[in-house]
Amino acid sequence: MACHADGRGYEKSHGKSQGKSHGQSHGKNRSGSDGRSLEDQGSERDDHAGVHEEDGQRYVSLAGLRARGWSGGMVHRLLGTPDRLSANPRLRAAPQVRLYRAERVEAAELSDEFQRVAESSARRSEAVRNAVRRRRLEILERIRTEPIEVPRLEPGKLALRAVEHRARQEAVTGARIEPTDGDTARQTGQAGRASLTPWKVDYLRHRMSHYRQLLDGMPGGERDSGRAEAEELLRRRICAAIAEAYPALEQECERQTRAQ
Repeated sequence: MACHADGRGYEKSHGKSQGKSHGQSHGKNRSGSDGRSLEDQGSERDDHAGVHEEDGQRYVSLAGLRARGWSGGMVHRLLGTPDRLSANPRLRAAPQVRLYRAERVEAAELSDEFQRVAESSARRSEAVRNAVRRRRLEILERIRTEPIEVPRLEPGKLALRAVEHRARQEAVTGARIEPTDGDTARQTGQAGRASLTPWKVDYLRHRMSHYRQLLDGMPGGERDSGRAEAEELLRRRICAAIAEAYPALEQECERQTRAQ
């Protein structure tokens, strides 16, 4: 079976390639992140590079500065008020684009103060990344080692609870889902033969939903790869525990694990 009760083998390595620190991006080469000078970028009117040319002057947008390694604090401290406000070229209703004269940007990037601020920002960013990485590893370890307890019910009662749980779900969604063929539902009072196996697994997983509290504090949103890994590990552990407690549900548990 693909579900393992201890959840081992599902944690992927994290943090091996977290990218270069900001400090590495502030070397002697002050050209843009793609290696081109501001003149080259400006001549191509490359909005993605954040370089604009208006009234014969070259400007760098806030997005362009961030692409070059500037943080918001660095912009505020070293450049201050933008030299020009321009309409957003992609969406007129959007806030105006803040532009900074390219000469000021280049002069600031050559200053010792820029180097000091950039190195300080890089250290802070690295500290934040390390804290996030440690938190993720701690939560994954907690999910891997937490004892998982499965409600133990005699077959008839489990079948009845599964049907009741499905009925409540259908009342909320307004959609009726027929079970597949297999086990008998005779003990639930329903006529005919139908498989309650998927419903049983669904019900048990619902009863065990409190284990999702183990995900509390996991950095990142729902689409974050670290959180997705933690959710998968937790789902596999719960699946394995259900299959161990109810061997007849093993295949369905495996199917639900693959399906999600």
